[in-house]
Amino acid sequence: MTSVQPDRVRSGQSSQFTAAVVDEFGPNLNVRDVDLPKPGPNQALVKLIASGVCHTDLHATEGDWPVKPEPPFIPGHEGIGEVIELGPGKHSVSVGDIVGNAWLWSACGDCEYCRTGRETQCNDAEYGGYTQDGSFGEYMLVDTRYAARIPEGVDYLEAAPILCAGVTVYKGLKVSETKPGQFMVVSGVGGLGHLAVQYAKAMGMRVIAVDIAEDKLDHAKEWGAEFVVNAKDEDPVQAVQAYTDGGAHGILVTAVHKDAFGQALGMARRDGTIVFNGLPPGEFPASVFDIVFRNLTIRGSLVGTRQDMAEALDFYARGLVKPTVKECSLHEINDVFELMRQGKIDGRMAIRY
Repeated sequence: MTSVQPDRVRSGQSSQFTAAVVDEFGPNLNVRDVDLPKPGPNQALVKLIASGVCHTDLHATEGDWPVKPEPPFIPGHEGIGEVIELGPGKHSVSVGDIVGNAWLWSACGDCEYCRTGRETQCNDAEYGGYTQDGSFGEYMLVDTRYAARIPEGVDYLEAAPILCAGVTVYKGLKVSETKPGQFMVVSGVGGLGHLAVQYAKAMGMRVIAVDIAEDKLDHAKEWGAEFVVNAKDEDPVQAVQAYTDGGAHGILVTAVHKDAFGQALGMARRDGTIVFNGLPPGEFPASVFDIVFRNLTIRGSLVGTRQDMAEALDFYARGLVKPTVKECSLHEINDVFELMRQGKIDGRMAIRY
């Protein structure tokens, strides 16, 4: 992984910058000075303008997942900034270009998965803010072959969440194979789900939103959901089955509560597709008989490829989706994590540098 080790002092530029660092797994990041990295082959040094804060960053900080990053590292994979220096070799970006990092920081480019447009499954993939230092700092490195190209004229703070939340739900909706005019349930209307409702609507689907927070469901109506279900007050399976006369064609689960995953099977119609974006702790209940008898498809969907990213950003640039974003500073990151743990974030938080 990219380390926070000394490299060199640039003319007129400090050899250090401020970043939020995971020195050891636990609830808090340490906001401290680190050494400025030097871009290697296929890399660029980027001065950050904004960075979204993703729930994955919290998981990374606390070391929640079976495959863990190695401290010390800098989280963050929704960063947008200006290229200020290029490493050796040829590049498709120039100094002064605005680019972003993403969860898919790079891949090998030569394996079966990369050659067939499934680069997110590459066994040698690197991950932003996880195996490579990310965007929770004033500077970051990107692989110029995989860095997102940010459209001109956009609000960078608002665009930052598209780099993970946006592309993740957009790809999940694509692989659900739900067609325009068919029913799509978005289960969980938080940081991911509030964008999923908008993407699904823009893609021509008939959107049903399920959550346990009435204010989020009110927003879902504003974003284009034609039917909403408060799962705290009524059984979402019965409500969706009744409204759709047999269940939804597609279900996208962005929630992290385990109940949402079992409910997803019940909300689907025969031959429906359930896509998991959320990552709850433990397992989820599933009836093999039900899956086989109703010919259900269950898929996991991990972020998106470079092409998915370009498409997701284009939807945003054309005004078809609009992230709900609240600004914060890098020094507030631990407070943001606590709000995230309590489920008190409406939409997405983004750091402005």
